[in-house]
Amino acid sequence: MLDMVSAMRLLFSLVAILAMGSSAVAQSPASDSVNTASVPRPDSETPDSQFLYSQERFKGNMERLANTPRPIDVVFDGDSITDGWMGDGRGVWEKNFANRRAFDFGISGDRTQHLLWRLNKGQVDGLDPKLVLLMIGTNNLGSHSSEQIAEGVDAIVKDYQKRCPNAVVLLQGIFPRGQSPQDPARAKIKEINQTISKLGDGQKVIYVDFGDKFLEADGTMSPEVMPDFLHPSAKGYEIWAEAIKPTVDKYSPAQ
Repeated sequence: MLDMVSAMRLLFSLVAILAMGSSAVAQSPASDSVNTASVPRPDSETPDSQFLYSQERFKGNMERLANTPRPIDVVFDGDSITDGWMGDGRGVWEKNFANRRAFDFGISGDRTQHLLWRLNKGQVDGLDPKLVLLMIGTNNLGSHSSEQIAEGVDAIVKDYQKRCPNAVVLLQGIFPRGQSPQDPARAKIKEINQTISKLGDGQKVIYVDFGDKFLEADGTMSPEVMPDFLHPSAKGYEIWAEAIKPTVDKYSPAQ
């Protein structure tokens, strides 16, 4: 039987996949005067089910954080793909990162605005990590343009730099999704990644894109790596760990 976190993760994964459809390349309405992808989701706004879930998971993360020994040198943050380090990727996490004073803040279903809300609510207050690994934006694909999503990612990077000035941000390109290279999400993700790659300065913000490691030579995606063509399997997390481990080693050697 699925536990509550796994069940909710599955629910929001299905919602995200269904929401994509032909809207993967859609642009936000021209009447929008504010880019909601780059504004923290405010308490006063009528909350949707994902925001309520994010709030509850945020509380759970903060309770877990309170019981985690300090210092915390490495922060992982993002949506369900990052959250999955505590799920299908748990064995890979235990092998590679559990001895790195690392903490995973990822929450399934979160969009850029939800992560900004978490930071605004004090998620990393009092922490002084050496490295922040960030990947976010895939859940915005159906509701925001490529430019808006990139602006949301930019806002998160800047917020992390303000709150954790001593940290290096390892900004990871959004992973590919969809089994076929012709999936409309692929092109949109490529546009976003091309834009956010410019945030990297090679020093305080390091941009990496290793999405091709999840793909076959012909650009298709194997279900052995991402069973639903969105979330990594244990094998997918092994590929991910191999790609980021040299950077993690540099800033937080194994204890």
